[in-house]
Amino acid sequence: MKSYGIYDEELSQSKPIGYLFYYEKARAFVIELSSDIDEWQAPLLFQGLVSRGTYTIPKEVALMWVQERIIPSGRQNIGEILKRHKLKEYSEIALLSLSNGRCSQDACYIKEMNEKDVPKDIKDRWLNNVLECFPTESGDIVCMFRNNSTRLVKLDKLLDKYKEVSYVVRNRELLESVQVGVGGYSISFNDSIEIAAFDLNRVGELLPLKAGDFYGFVQKNVVDTTNACLMIECTRQNLSYLVREKKLSPIIQGTKENLYSKGEISRLKND
Repeated sequence: MKSYGIYDEELSQSKPIGYLFYYEKARAFVIELSSDIDEWQAPLLFQGLVSRGTYTIPKEVALMWVQERIIPSGRQNIGEILKRHKLKEYSEIALLSLSNGRCSQDACYIKEMNEKDVPKDIKDRWLNNVLECFPTESGDIVCMFRNNSTRLVKLDKLLDKYKEVSYVVRNRELLESVQVGVGGYSISFNDSIEIAAFDLNRVGELLPLKAGDFYGFVQKNVVDTTNACLMIECTRQNLSYLVREKKLSPIIQGTKENLYSKGEISRLKND
């Protein structure tokens, strides 16, 4: 992740009005605005969000802010421009860095910074981001957050804001595709339907389990093929036979290694 301070020359050149984060693998931007600015001090594109108390700018809106500050990909002579700047391909972050994020519409610019220098109040916001998520048999989503809390999210509570969630509710395969979004700012289904971490915290029922409890369970109760063989004192071939005969079911079946429930292995050993 690359980090940048966002400055406004008309306000202050010593204190950022916000921070731009670029996730390189996902090629996605997220902006965190400083909570001490008001809507009139915020960039025009963000004023509506700030007026509603939203200082975490979603990646779609952050990308719009970036794109209005760089040469569009559809420019007729874009190939010549990229070649002139020794760029092998069109890259929003590379073009943004070339101009230090300046544009004619405002007095904002960016300066790259070390992640360790991001202020504590911004890092504290990250604690509300999603760490892990998985679907339940009943069709809900369990979300574990960076602050070590765990919430049960009933998707029907989100239908008023996220109409597309109705497809997830009706389609188990789509539900199973759930994964953590960029930076933990959301969860997504099939890389197309996204729900913000803020809303997951808002509607999710707090569970009396911490994220660390789930990790502890996995560490103590899930074993690989090698340890399963040691527990029941058999060869890998014998273990494969038990799986084929449906006397043992892996939790996860891989091409080289399977993962098994320690309790299931113990039951098999004692039978």
